[in-house]
Amino acid sequence: MTLRNVYASKEGKAIGMGGLAVILLVLPRLLGGNDYLLQVATMMALYVVLASSLNLIIGFTGMYSLGHGAFYGMGAYTSAILSVNLGWPFWITMPLGGLLTALVGAFLGLATLRLRQTFLVFGTLAFGEIVRILIMNWSSLTRGPMGIPGIPPPKVFGTELTSSTHYYYLILVYAILMVFAIFRLYYSRIGRAWVAIREDEVAASSMGISVFGYKILAFTISCLIAGLAGAFYAHFVTFISADQFGMGESFLILTMVALGGTGSIAGPIIGACILIVIPEAFRFLAEYRMVLYGAMLIVVIVLKPEGLAGIKGLFMPTTGGRRRTTLFRREPKVAAVKAGGSQ
Repeated sequence: MTLRNVYASKEGKAIGMGGLAVILLVLPRLLGGNDYLLQVATMMALYVVLASSLNLIIGFTGMYSLGHGAFYGMGAYTSAILSVNLGWPFWITMPLGGLLTALVGAFLGLATLRLRQTFLVFGTLAFGEIVRILIMNWSSLTRGPMGIPGIPPPKVFGTELTSSTHYYYLILVYAILMVFAIFRLYYSRIGRAWVAIREDEVAASSMGISVFGYKILAFTISCLIAGLAGAFYAHFVTFISADQFGMGESFLILTMVALGGTGSIAGPIIGACILIVIPEAFRFLAEYRMVLYGAMLIVVIVLKPEGLAGIKGLFMPTTGGRRRTTLFRREPKVAAVKAGGSQ
């Protein structure tokens, strides 16, 4: 059996996933407790969550959004304000941040999701700018451009989670749970409805699928996940300000999804890891970071528009006796037409 066949088998995938899980669990020890590297790993897991949540909108349902950074920021500010001003614990403020963000996302969906393509992009972009301006000017609540300092760390059984290792394991658990939940959603009746809408809204509607309802559901779940991630981020960095959640942040998350590949589970994970590691490896080019992101996005669009993972990524099932696309390699055309006769 070749290495490719081993990888394609269920046993091979199970071994690979098990090995990855072991590496993630022992990573703090492998890094020797280096705080800087652990913080990079924590941010990598955080952006895996954010990119995966945006993929629900772009990759699964075929909608467009450039306001994801705003939902991320809303979750962060909600949790920070409740913690600093009211003294509420993280385990209450984090869910409330996610719920408030999901509620706002649902209302925004009701107002904008009937728009198509470019108009929806401008609608979400405008919403993101409105949120940023609101944060900057509502000084009595958000402290405006001064930001919110002194955000307390989470506590577990009375013990504060202050070390980089604690935060790494906390976001790792959240990332694993969110990726698993998205995976289960994708292969559920809801996920099949989303894909049907992405492929052809008219056909989906004619089959009895509530197109508008499923779009709002995808938008709401995506905003909920982003809001929870924002709440974690606020307590991780202990200081937040409006410039951390602007259009640049939305563009970064979008680039991660596009680079890894929309419509797959693995794509946002790959994109997030690459776009967190590369800037850290090339910190001497920090002022050209946005240029680097743009150049990478152009290269992917031109050379591999389906992304590094492809539209049918690592977790895609087998159908009709044929194995679909693997992680990095698309199935040859000759295999795709085998059942239909010669070309």
